Amino acid sequence: MLSVSTPKTYNISKTKAYWLLLKPRLSFLVAFSASFGYIFGKTPPFDWIAFLALTLGGFLVSGASVTINQILEKDLDKIMTRTQNRPLPLGALQISEAIRFTIFTLLVGITLLATFTNTLTALLSLLSVFLYGFVYTPLKRKGSFAVFVGAIPGALPPLLGWTAATNQISFEALIIFAVQFIWQFPHFWAIAWVLDEDYQKAGFRLLPSREGRSLNSAIQIMIYTLFLIPISLLPALFGLTGIKSAIVVTAAGCLFAAQSFALMKDQTPRSALRIMFGSFLYLPIVQIAYLLDKV
Repeated sequence: MLSVSTPKTYNISKTKAYWLLLKPRLSFLVAFSASFGYIFGKTPPFDWIAFLALTLGGFLVSGASVTINQILEKDLDKIMTRTQNRPLPLGALQISEAIRFTIFTLLVGITLLATFTNTLTALLSLLSVFLYGFVYTPLKRKGSFAVFVGAIPGALPPLLGWTAATNQISFEALIIFAVQFIWQFPHFWAIAWVLDEDYQKAGFRLLPSREGRSLNSAIQIMIYTLFLIPISLLPALFGLTGIKSAIVVTAAGCLFAAQSFALMKDQTPRSALRIMFGSFLYLPIVQIAYLLDKV
């Protein structure tokens, strides 16, 4: 039986509630990855209008995706300590208000992308919203396969940036997609490990092993962090970047992998927390290294 802890009461304005629905920190990270893909793929002259439209449009589309997630999981969010003080569980906004806000932000975001970048980018953004909001979200209570599904929209931002710059899905676009796709697994699983008790309250089963926090789960996290090292070297291998970024991403990958070995050793939430924070650092370091060493 699910137990519901009583959320703390916060008086927040409607404006702040709408802002919080967008999960601004997460949506900024999405916009950053899309911006990286645009700069990485763009050849002169640089189109600042398209770039700014991509950044803002990507932020709004991401905000719409996570708002759909919060609408569908409103009752589950009341159960978990981590999420019970979001606007919808608190009653700061009604479901009807959140739905209207989602439609508005999605329409504005997609319109910006379709008008100032291209149709391909807009369509891929809609695909991302569908996969995250309507496929990944319900699958979270079914099993760890949800992480694979969620990794697809999670890895699309740099590819969207590339398509906004080039209007095509090229081999290079798939490479930067692959890096962020593989990164999603240790990132997601580290979070799931840290929040395992909270997730269990809502019936979320996201760790790769049915045993939950176990050596088996730790091994799978380690495998994906190790796999990141050769994947992150693909841009250098195919002449997109030089040797300097190859050295940086290899060092970052080794440090990231070392954290997963520590988790294998002690299997504690503290070690998983280090992986989680390490994942937050790894991705921007790698993407910035690619940009600074772009051939």
